Amino acid sequence: MEGFLELFVYVLVNYVFLYTGKAVVYVLTLGRWRGECGDNEGRIHGAAGALTFVRDGQRVLTDRSAAFVGGIACIVLGFAWVVVAQ
Repeated sequence: MEGFLELFVYVLVNYVFLYTGKAVVYVLTLGRWRGECGDNEGRIHGAAGALTFVRDGQRVLTDRSAAFVGGIACIVLGFAWVVVAQ
């Protein structure tokens, strides 16, 4: 059971929150910001611990900050769903 919970949290953070965050940021900034494209893009081009960095004139969101934004977006959508459902 504990292994299943660990897998669930891993998938939730690394897929649902991450891609939701990238989509939200891309839409809200009208394409001026984007998420990381590769596994090492943030490590190569960004400073250590940075949440965003600039590459080729475009602001790039790291995976951790995209997951944070995605988590916040999912919480807001959850609250909106509860309010609308009542």
